[in-house]
Amino acid sequence: MRRKLNLEDLELDGRRVLMRVDFNVPLDAARQVTDDTRIRAALPSIQYVLERGGSLVLMSHLGRPRGKVDPALSLRPVADRLGELVRAPVRFAADTIGPDAESKSARLAPGEILLLENLRFDPGETANNAAFAAALARFGDVYVNDAFGSAHRAHASTVGVTASFSRRASGFLMEKELTNLGRLLQDPPRPFVAVLGGAKVKGKVEVITSLLDRVDTLLLGGGMIFTFFKVHGLEVGDSLVDDESLAVVQEIMDRARSVRAQLVLPADCVVSTDFSDQGQSKTVLVTDIPEGWQGLDIGAQTVARYREILSGARAVFWNGPMGVFELAHFAAGTRAVGEAIAEATARGALSVVGGGDSVAALNQLGLADRITHVSTGGGASLEFMAGSELPGVAALSDADGPD
Repeated sequence: MRRKLNLEDLELDGRRVLMRVDFNVPLDAARQVTDDTRIRAALPSIQYVLERGGSLVLMSHLGRPRGKVDPALSLRPVADRLGELVRAPVRFAADTIGPDAESKSARLAPGEILLLENLRFDPGETANNAAFAAALARFGDVYVNDAFGSAHRAHASTVGVTASFSRRASGFLMEKELTNLGRLLQDPPRPFVAVLGGAKVKGKVEVITSLLDRVDTLLLGGGMIFTFFKVHGLEVGDSLVDDESLAVVQEIMDRARSVRAQLVLPADCVVSTDFSDQGQSKTVLVTDIPEGWQGLDIGAQTVARYREILSGARAVFWNGPMGVFELAHFAAGTRAVGEAIAEATARGALSVVGGGDSVAALNQLGLADRITHVSTGGGASLEFMAGSELPGVAALSDADGPD
């Protein structure tokens, strides 16, 4: 893909920068931020603008308020946390495009930050409403998108608003995401190994199909494997099966026979009588899952094989845990895969971990700083790796395009 205009290509002194960020962070019952990873990820772009004499109007969503004001999903606690992390005054607008946002953005001085209230409190955001987008655009002289995690959505803040700006740049986080994921798509070091896990096949069909054309080996784990086993005619007990995806899994397996990539399924799994740490558990071959038991992790034989394959990898993409890693008895497979990828990275492999539960597992295991790139976008990274054009990326200016 063509390189996009970035922050370093913009003149920022004395200008208001309207920046889309991803501050969709978890809050506890006291409405305190419990994980500020996404806020910290935006700091390099934020600091760069301020250090070069610009001011910032930040916009983000939080949760799914479905177009209605929900005080429990206000971004005010996020503004407070940002103020603790950044070396600049942080103001908060109690609305998105209303009088408070209008007056505070108009008075914004260089070196200052304004965070707008939750974009999704207005139905115009997810509808990509032109009037809502135009109202947002009035808050900035230039536009920057640093929210890769929302780039797969054609919303007002990622697509509609860009119609009002001649120069639409990526932030440093967005640029880092596109560089690392783009390298895997365009010219990955070989062997290239992908690891996909998670509960269901649905939502990952396109990325599985795309990866089969790009990787040398595709390793599968997580709850999705039992849908593959059922298609193989195996008994899976009470394990999770994505019945809606049975036909497409058959198509995936048929396709795997005609491509160069090797599709590898687990040979054994850890099964339990209960979806908890309290049930009986044991390791069995995937051909021997007992009736009434459910598979909750990959087994030791599979771990050994996956480790061996990953040890020779020069590029790795990982999305989705190998088991129910939140439960201690069923975290071994995910831990082993994470450690194997970290070890491959130490030997020089390019490693990218995409989104959601995979990132949570890395953080839980203390492995995040041993990976080349930990993506902030779960759905966006999957769509990107499936070869799809992300609307929020397509809306940015090309670096070699006209001013």
